[in-house]
Amino acid sequence: MIRIEHLVKNYGSNCAVDDISFSVESGEIVGFLGPNGAGKSTTMNILTGYISSTAGRASIAGIDILANPLEAKKLIGYLPEQPPLYLDMTVREFLNFNYDLKRCTLDRDAHIAEVCEVVKIQDVENRLIRNLSKGYRQRVGIAGALVGNPAVIIFDEPTVGLDPKQIIEIRNLIRTLGKDHTVILSTHILQEVQAVCDRIIIINKGKIVADEKTENIARIVENNRRFNVKISGPQRDVLAALKSLSGISYAEVLAERDGDAYTYTIESEMGTDIRKKLFFEMAAKGWPIIGLEALGVSLEDIFITVVDESSKGTVERERERRAVRRGERGRGRTSLESTLANDMVAEADRKRAEDAKSGYADLDAQDVPEGHDDGTGQPTGKPDTGKED
Repeated sequence: MIRIEHLVKNYGSNCAVDDISFSVESGEIVGFLGPNGAGKSTTMNILTGYISSTAGRASIAGIDILANPLEAKKLIGYLPEQPPLYLDMTVREFLNFNYDLKRCTLDRDAHIAEVCEVVKIQDVENRLIRNLSKGYRQRVGIAGALVGNPAVIIFDEPTVGLDPKQIIEIRNLIRTLGKDHTVILSTHILQEVQAVCDRIIIINKGKIVADEKTENIARIVENNRRFNVKISGPQRDVLAALKSLSGISYAEVLAERDGDAYTYTIESEMGTDIRKKLFFEMAAKGWPIIGLEALGVSLEDIFITVVDESSKGTVERERERRAVRRGERGRGRTSLESTLANDMVAEADRKRAEDAKSGYADLDAQDVPEGHDDGTGQPTGKPDTGKED
């Protein structure tokens, strides 16, 4: 449904989007993540036809957004971070305005009534938008994006500024929309992505650094066996025993102390439940376990680690991969997080190299539609690679 091929966007000497490629299938909900300034909004603005690219191609259902913008935009519903609302209109007037603007051919009254029902704004249809709460304004913005029943819906921070109840309602709405639409969701609230998205794409410094199905990440996270355990006994001896215990891949002592008890972080090998073995081993040595807390790896952990890993050079990342395989770790980072982040970044690097060699990677100048620019807003006759001649 959505295909982005070797997209580049330069603003003068600054490269905001640096040769990215990905596709989104029909009915898929994709979380588009990245730190501030990573290139998320620029990519979405190109995809919606709001700005042109310097090089590369973006298409919706095979329609190039620059070569045939009107036809492509008919397939897109877009909610930017700040919904473009006309505050002096009522909700119904605004939706009617969107209906006319999009040249919608569906039955007007029935379609607008259906949109209002989906986003639950029937009770404010006749109120001025300026008098609505933040949550209702966000819903009206979503309703405007849904007018015309577009095949593709793009949300940029749809829950910013909403209260917890409104956030849950918007999440449920996005999940519902994903049954009949292709959805791209850009957000900094990673719980939203974990809750509603089928796939996660992470961009950093204009490059895609991870592209993974949410279920694969969830499976790895669920299989993680990481604990904080408080043990009463001599610190050095306890730590040495933990490190030598079969099934434990990592152990370190924390600064927390409770009398003669210290807290240790341990991580077991994949597929190993270490708790019973740990209990019997400590009991045999006469070291009581007085506390055990199961820890997990969250999407936030993975996101931060992936961004950190992608910011490093290739040589440095390879050195750390070897260190992780040898069992060495940096303080405060588990082998699971490092291994997962390294694997995701390496897979993104591999795919980028593969795309560069593939048949559609070489976008010849004559294949690039007019409207591409050189970063200054001026059209050019050939794609700008972002490199100096």
